[in-house]
Amino acid sequence: MKVDQLSIFLENRAGRLAEVTRILSEAGVNIRALSLADTSDFGILRLIVSDFDTAKTKLKDEGFTVGRTSVVAVEVTDEPGGLHNILSMLQNAGINVEYMYAFVQQSGDSAVLIFRFDRTDQGIELLQKNDIAIVPGDKLYTL
Repeated sequence: MKVDQLSIFLENRAGRLAEVTRILSEAGVNIRALSLADTSDFGILRLIVSDFDTAKTKLKDEGFTVGRTSVVAVEVTDEPGGLHNILSMLQNAGINVEYMYAFVQQSGDSAVLIFRFDRTDQGIELLQKNDIAIVPGDKLYTL
């Protein structure tokens, strides 16, 4: 139920993000979701990609610092209150959302959100217990 996310350390300078996308493009790796957080000196690029192992290898070969993080992809009804219901459930269980970002689907009645929890296994159990759809990695890569 966990999804492998690439976390890439980037110096905050012109062209560095384009280097990452060039490497992935040349390797035939598709970016499915991304988040970029930055400071004045560096950023952390978080990616869900179609081929984690190839992306990690190619980026490391080009000198990037790359890590693996387990995240959870959750399908949420695309209507007012959909996200709030999940966040309230997590809050009531004492599970912290360290960060999250959205995954864009081509069509459908739901949105997919990527969550990083402080207690991932407990978060998954809670979501399953409450019949919240968790999107497995193999499905996420092909949506």
